[in-house]
Amino acid sequence: LMRPGQPVDIAIDAYPEKTFHGRVDSVQAGSGTAFSLLPAENATGNFVKVVQRVPVKIVFDQPPGVYLGPGM
Repeated sequence: LMRPGQPVDIAIDAYPEKTFHGRVDSVQAGSGTAFSLLPAENATGNFVKVVQRVPVKIVFDQPPGVYLGPGM
């Protein structure tokens, strides 16, 4: 369970030798069928496990000191 204020270690593929530190700033509420009262069913009547993605904002404790861009 993630919650605001929780410490995190951040690994970035472009800098495999470095570990950055930060904290969870916010967690958005989930929406859609994955978070509905009744889960989705397939044609056979069995419930389908749906991957859930929840946006989480993480803030670095200190400036990383390296170039970071979207998708890194």
